[in-house]
Order: sequence, then structure tokens, then C-alpha cells
Amino acid sequence: MKLVRFGEPGREKPGIVDGSGTIRDLSGVVPDITGELLGSGLDRLRGLDPATLPAAPAGARIGPCLARVGHFIAVGLNYADHAAETGAAIPSEPILFSKAPSCVVGPNDDVMIPKGSTKLDWEIEIAIVIGRPASYVHANNALDYVAGYCICNDVSERAFQQERGGQWIKGKSAPTFGPLGPWLVTPDEIPDVQNLAMWLDVNGERMQTGSTGTMIFDCAQLISYTSHFMALEPGDVITTGTPPGVGLGKKPEPRFLKAGDVMTLGIERLGEQRQRVVPFDG
Repeated sequence: MKLVRFGEPGREKPGIVDGSGTIRDLSGVVPDITGELLGSGLDRLRGLDPATLPAAPAGARIGPCLARVGHFIAVGLNYADHAAETGAAIPSEPILFSKAPSCVVGPNDDVMIPKGSTKLDWEIEIAIVIGRPASYVHANNALDYVAGYCICNDVSERAFQQERGGQWIKGKSAPTFGPLGPWLVTPDEIPDVQNLAMWLDVNGERMQTGSTGTMIFDCAQLISYTSHFMALEPGDVITTGTPPGVGLGKKPEPRFLKAGDVMTLGIERLGEQRQRVVPFDG
């Protein structure tokens, strides 16, 4: 299944994508796409014929594919070539940090430059959405705890992240720094999550080209590892790191986002996103 949420911010309705690519309204069946639904209600959606549901309004905004994200966990330096371009050592264990759930927005919503930002950067990533409580799980069965996968643009403010002391969360959590979607794709639609092409362009220029196959720690390892430090719950998200090509690593000089720039990005089988960079509003 491809689950989706559509409508104005804060008033999104749940939806499902039918075989022709049409979004069908699920609001008569479930109230929203939440951790609670992922934990107990997905089976009743599998028996639905989407063609029997009303279509979403044409041109409706696509919201984040999951409502009320729980813990938004991120993984740093999980591609060897990305670590190399940033001058960092390849980690011996996954580097975990958090993004504030309040940064989550829709896949095509504007990305806002926060106050004081000087080094705004992009990161195409595949995100794991947890569907079952997971604690001390083994990597051999870790994927059994996955409700689905989606695209995440792990938008980053590098000066906040690297030059302001403390943890990376400060450079990863501003409002609009977590576009998720367009779809939450269930695992049965993805034959091999470790063999998906991914890409990101800025203003039509290719910046990142990669594959989930080059992760240092794969999705199963990340779920298992994380579950040994915290209890994972349905609706938690783990975004798994980015391939090379970020602005920070550009040579001879880093390149960062500015107002008016447009990011387009996609992952095989998971769809595409598009965000325009706008000045701080407030």
C-alpha cells in the first residue's frame, strides 16, 4: 500500500493511492495515518478496494505521510563516501541524534530559512516508520517491525550543527526541516529496501546520486541497534543518513541554499518531493 495524507496543514485527511495513481479518501474508514493505526489497523486496510473510495480533490496539497510523529531519530554519516566528503571518520557504530517532531512538513511544502542561518544544506534520505513496539530486537527480524518507508529531506543548518556547541539536534530541528512523504509505502511494495536509487537536485542541477545499497549500517541493523538504547513505538521515524553530494562537501567551496532555490528529490518506489526555500516568516 501507498498511504498518504492530503489537505491543508493541520486538517489533512488520510488517503490511499490506487493502482492508477489516484489518491482515494480514507477518512470514512480511519481517522488519520497515525502510530496507533500502524500498530493495530493496517490489516483492515489491506482488504479494501481503493476504487470504491471517493477520490481526493484534484490538486490537493500533500501533507506529511504520518500524523503526530513520535520520536524522530536520525543517523549521521551512514554512507562512507558522505563521511569522506565531510572529512569525518567512518563510524564504528551508528551515530544517532534526534530531529524535533515539530520540524515535520509535507513533501512539497516550503523550507524556511531560520533566523541567523548562514549554511542551509540538503540531505536526501530514506526513512523507516516503525509499526510495532521494538525493544532489544535482533537484526535478523528487525524488518518485521517496519510499517513502511518514506522519503525524508534531512534539511540541516551546518553552522548551528557544527559551530554552536553541543548536539546536532540544534542544526536539524528548525520548523520545515523534516519534509516526509509523499507516501508511506508498506514493505510488501519494496522487494529490497537495500537496493533503491536516490537523487536530489537544486535548481535542476544534480547534487546527490546514490543508492541505499551503499549504507554502512543497513535498515535492519539500524532498527536493532537503536532498539538497544530506547524503546521504539509505532509512529517513531528513523531517517537513515544521506549519500554524498551535500552542500557542505562541495569543492572547491561549500554551497548552501538561499531564498528562491528549489530542491527536487526522489527515491525509487517511494516517489518524489519538491521544496522551495523561503525567508524566515515571523
